[in-house]
Amino acid sequence: MAPERQGALLARPRLAADVRIHEPIADSGPWVVQRGSQQYLRVGTDMVRLLHSMDGKRDHAALVETLGPPWTDSDVGKAVEDLRGMRLLEDGRPHKRSSTWFKFVPPLTFQFTVVKPERMLARLAPLLRLVANRTGAALAAVLSLGGLLALAAQAPVLRQALGAPLSLDVLLGVAVASAAVTALHEMGHGAVLTHHGGRPSRMGVMLFYLTPAFFCDVSDGWRLPRKEQRVQVALAGIVTQMVIAGSVALGALTAGPAAGDGLRHGMLVLAVSTYVTGLLNLLPFVKLDGYIALMTRLDISHLRDRTMTDARRFLAKVLFGGRYTRELPGLWWSVPFGLASMLFPVYLIALAFTLWLDVLQGLGIVGAALVLAGVVYLGYRAFSGVRLLLREARTAGARMSRVCAAALLTAVAAGAALTTVTVPYTVAGGYVVEDGRTLLVISDSADREAVTEGATVTLLRRGMVTRTETGTATVGRGRAVKATAPLSAFIPLRDGDSVPVPALTLPLSVGTAPAEHIGTARVVAGKRSLGEWLYLSYIAPAAR
Repeated sequence: MAPERQGALLARPRLAADVRIHEPIADSGPWVVQRGSQQYLRVGTDMVRLLHSMDGKRDHAALVETLGPPWTDSDVGKAVEDLRGMRLLEDGRPHKRSSTWFKFVPPLTFQFTVVKPERMLARLAPLLRLVANRTGAALAAVLSLGGLLALAAQAPVLRQALGAPLSLDVLLGVAVASAAVTALHEMGHGAVLTHHGGRPSRMGVMLFYLTPAFFCDVSDGWRLPRKEQRVQVALAGIVTQMVIAGSVALGALTAGPAAGDGLRHGMLVLAVSTYVTGLLNLLPFVKLDGYIALMTRLDISHLRDRTMTDARRFLAKVLFGGRYTRELPGLWWSVPFGLASMLFPVYLIALAFTLWLDVLQGLGIVGAALVLAGVVYLGYRAFSGVRLLLREARTAGARMSRVCAAALLTAVAAGAALTTVTVPYTVAGGYVVEDGRTLLVISDSADREAVTEGATVTLLRRGMVTRTETGTATVGRGRAVKATAPLSAFIPLRDGDSVPVPALTLPLSVGTAPAEHIGTARVVAGKRSLGEWLYLSYIAPAAR
């Protein structure tokens, strides 16, 4: 836009078309300015008077005359600049009308609205009032803690449920029930917001870092007058999950053997997974419910981003020198919290890879492609972090000579670690017992060169979470043969015996015979340098 046109718009400012001003829900509540569908800003009454007066006809002097004391020309000018920076003022550019049914939330979340839940949850408000009291809180605590005691009482059955393959119908049942729990989790947020007088605007499904999930937009919670209410909205989903997990665990204990092994195992797996996801939601180092509750309780907007800025500036000062200012100087723990917020998502992804790498490798090229996609994403995040770190150093006036020296030393240290540190290397696969022979089966993306004659093989029973060693063997003499293998040799699915998938087979010389005729296997392939291990485990399978 031409500077003259932009100057004219700022001289007679007007609110942008996608900006709305929300009145307080209660007398003590804040005024909230909404831009688009995602950004909410709390403002004072003086700022609200200014915003209401910006009609595009009044210049700064007329605004001062309209508002009266304490407003001055300099106050209005500064406020206009601040509002322009927050993109709340009309800038002459055409505004695209945002869809209420699809939203993209950077960096990698896609939301698809399924329902507008306001009316539905309003009808449930009387029911919520019956449980939104001390009696309801006590009942929720009893169910949540009672479920943990029920799991402890069923420890032998629980170990079997987590360490043995599930049948297809039980696995599908757990998947459907988990989806229902997630939907109820989101409805819990919306129900508590409705109870406090807010309006949940959208509910639907989303791809959260390419993982399917549900969501409920409770941004209207910023209008609630007390931060305790906003904390309750943030934690409502976790409480819902804990109550459901406890109820399912108690149900499995009550039903006992009468429910049958399949159903009882499925209930226990559902209870454990619901407890675990609820606890993960409580951690404040990722943008989940626990973080939102902490940010709301402290009443510090963009807490995670600002602490990560403090952490980057701390690292930049240590590595490159320079002068830095803290985003949150009054928060002594902002730097360690920011460091944890930077590292914890990487830890979660690495933990997921550790738990499921064998399964993904057993799925052939599809699993290898998924692993490579995860590696590429981690590389992108690492590159973005380094770029931000260098930007902080340049802004702080760090000397280029020190920046180059620190970068060189870091690269040398990383290279030394990748080449000198060694780690055990294994190849994931499975085994089948056919006609008295035990065969090793590996996918076409497995590292065939590492599977040599005489290599030690551990035979395992793999469950949804844990694995148990059931036998030992060594790779026998003979060439790998293209064939098919049952799907249950690669993933913990009991009904996969009759589902053939392409595989390579090699003979095994069994030392300790396994109890089952189908299971998973790990070939011990010696040690590799850290760099070679990372390449062979996460990158090479996609190219084989």
